Amino acid sequence: MADANELVETLKKAAIEAMEAKKPVNVCFGKVVTTAPLKINVEQKMDLGEKQLILARSVTDYDMMVTVDWLTESSLDIHNHTVTGTWGGDAIELTSDAENLAHIHKMTGKKKIIMHNGLAAGDEVILLRQQEGQKYIVLDRIGGRR
Repeated sequence: MADANELVETLKKAAIEAMEAKKPVNVCFGKVVTTAPLKINVEQKMDLGEKQLILARSVTDYDMMVTVDWLTESSLDIHNHTVTGTWGGDAIELTSDAENLAHIHKMTGKKKIIMHNGLAAGDEVILLRQQEGQKYIVLDRIGGRR
């Protein structure tokens, strides 16, 4: 009887493995626990470390070249300086003429920008588990950035 039970369990295991082999990936969800080192808790069952994770570009910081045609906003306006002090025992106060320093700058051409998409603790993420479950691809975060 023990041999029959063993055979049934072996067949069950083989059937489950065969079903899993037909699925190239499994979708699962996780939550970032820490970022240095990166640790993601998957469906409140297990923690994955950096060696088990493959990060998609959508969850990393990266440089990108973009073409811009911008005008800066002016934050300056009328400006002057006042200097106070003493000269030979007498109090003095000097004020420069008011100058209008308002101006803008044109920025055009190719510029490098940094996309700040890196994961933060508490981010909820979508993961794809590779067949055999050895590696997980962190595809994207769920919802908007906090």
